[in-house]
Amino acid sequence: MISGIPELRTALEPEARAWLDAAVDRVLADPTAIGALFPAVRRRCGRARIDDHWTIDEAARAVLLTALPLHDSALVATVGALHRHGDPAEQRAVLRALPLIDDEGRFLFLVRETLRGNDTTLIEAALGPYAARHLPDDEYRQAVLKCVFYEIPLERVAGLDKRADAELARMLADFARERIAAGRAVPDDITPVIRAFAPADDRPAALDGVS
Repeated sequence: MISGIPELRTALEPEARAWLDAAVDRVLADPTAIGALFPAVRRRCGRARIDDHWTIDEAARAVLLTALPLHDSALVATVGALHRHGDPAEQRAVLRALPLIDDEGRFLFLVRETLRGNDTTLIEAALGPYAARHLPDDEYRQAVLKCVFYEIPLERVAGLDKRADAELARMLADFARERIAAGRAVPDDITPVIRAFAPADDRPAALDGVS
């Protein structure tokens, strides 16, 4: 099925597996068929969770996307239309599949569009390995700050261990100071980033006792 999601085939019921195999053949023969097949996936394959990253419908939709025999602008246009016209579940599938269909950053416009919204499930899906690899530093930092603001656990943001830096620590320290001044709790998961990169004299004192 998909490299990295070997559990999908065993997670599918036989009837769903047969439907998906047939759907892949249709997309290979006629890429425009994905327009009708993509929305039908959840009904035909189910929506149970496979692991911490994928649900069945997301993985099955990713299979269809990887089957598209398209390249360059044709691929961008087709995938962009699926995202634009899709419901949130379809949009999450597109966002999660981006690392599987592109390694050049051509779909950053979808990540950026998502990050302008406030659906936390979509923001989390957008900040996977694709964004970690391709988002410019300033946009990545702003995305991390948005996750903190929307209480999305930072452990769900791909690449943070490699992309955290002193500027992100400064931004998080400023955020922490604002929260402390307002008498509000500071998320525990920002403390390790602040401690790792912010100078000792630029860390909010209230974080000293936080592990």
